[in-house]
Amino acid sequence: MSVDACAALVQRGDPDRFLATMAAPVAARAVLFPLHAFALEIARAPYLTAEPLIAEMRLQWWRDALDEIAEGRPVRRHEVATPLAAVLDATGARLLDASVAARKWDIARDPFPGAAGLMAYVEATAATPAWVAARALGSGTEGAVRAVGRAGGLARYLAAVPALRAAGRDPLPPGTDPGALARDTLAGLRAARPDGAARAACLAHWQARAVLARVITDPGRVERDGLAMSEFAKRVRLAAALVRGRV
Repeated sequence: MSVDACAALVQRGDPDRFLATMAAPVAARAVLFPLHAFALEIARAPYLTAEPLIAEMRLQWWRDALDEIAEGRPVRRHEVATPLAAVLDATGARLLDASVAARKWDIARDPFPGAAGLMAYVEATAATPAWVAARALGSGTEGAVRAVGRAGGLARYLAAVPALRAAGRDPLPPGTDPGALARDTLAGLRAARPDGAARAACLAHWQARAVLARVITDPGRVERDGLAMSEFAKRVRLAAALVRGRV
């Protein structure tokens, strides 16, 4: 029940995020790995079973753990929940509860109520966790960090559209224009100026700029599974983000 255990979980389940976190300062990793491991756990919880009730129970387990952290009660012993409690305060725990609640869409399989519903999901599952991580590192630039997290979340979501369709989901509301969503979100990313304390947290979204630009250029790539970057391109982008100090 340590940061190392959380790092191992992230390395297995989200190699890109592991790579970004290892590029962060050592002190920041101790904060980021439990938060990223938590994000991975709640993201996969709805997909570990075909029974909606069991999936709901898995998410509720995490909401109960966050309640324990928020209320200052003894936190259940768990390889992620225990180190998570060491990096979250009450406000951070309550913010992350919205991320868990948003994952109910992954269980219900219902279409989003329009593009606004999709972006609300991205806000809860990506922008809010980005802000929680940056805040835990001492950042005070919430709006800028949320813009970065929103861009990263939308980029990941659009890249996952073919897999979601293959799993029987309806990932894009009728009439949704991925290019327009990408354009608006990328504009927000370009204008964002997170402070220095937020940089390590924002590194997790280092692919967002390139992926969203691809969507704008050719929205059809979303359905063709054409948004993935090569390992070489990923590393070049990450190195560039480290040099310029922003994603």
